[in-house]
Amino acid sequence: MELLKTRGRIRLAKRGLDLLKLKRSSLIMEFFKVAKEVKGMREDVTRSIEEAMESERLSEIMAGKLEIENAAFFQPHLKVDIAAKNVMGVRIPEVAMTREDSFMNDLYENISLPTSLMETRKSFKDLLNYLMMIAEKEIAMRKLLIEIDKTKRRTNSIENVLIPRLTETANYIKMRLDEIDRETFITLKMIKGKMEERGEEAV
Repeated sequence: MELLKTRGRIRLAKRGLDLLKLKRSSLIMEFFKVAKEVKGMREDVTRSIEEAMESERLSEIMAGKLEIENAAFFQPHLKVDIAAKNVMGVRIPEVAMTREDSFMNDLYENISLPTSLMETRKSFKDLLNYLMMIAEKEIAMRKLLIEIDKTKRRTNSIENVLIPRLTETANYIKMRLDEIDRETFITLKMIKGKMEERGEEAV
């Protein structure tokens, strides 16, 4: 019974090992996918920073610093919502940003703001979107790396410690059972021999 139980644990450990290896492969694929996206976004955000700063310099020259400060005062608040999606047991953040638009703000901007300031506002809005997206992706990469490391440790533990230990136990139990079988066989043979001897003596 103990041998059967140990062999069952070995089979279960091997199935668990296969699942963990599959999970690790999926997590690594997801990590490289996100890393590729982040690489492209970093190039875009560098360009967006340069465009926004250049646009701000032109606006300051054309409209003046006071006009920029007034426009900034009337900008609506931004609301950031954070949700989560599940990727192979890892909760990955999803960030959504909404702008509290109002009729007065839109009317003020369309009537009062110079074109240069409108362009500057759009440049910085795009930059903020890029920064939020990069933050989301980099947090996802960090969480994926942590989970990959955990899965790797569990895989190594099962593959290099648990399964060899269970296999060794099963082999030991099998060896002892074989010894008991041999001892039983020899004992039965001796008993049979003695019984045959007694039978001959009785005759």
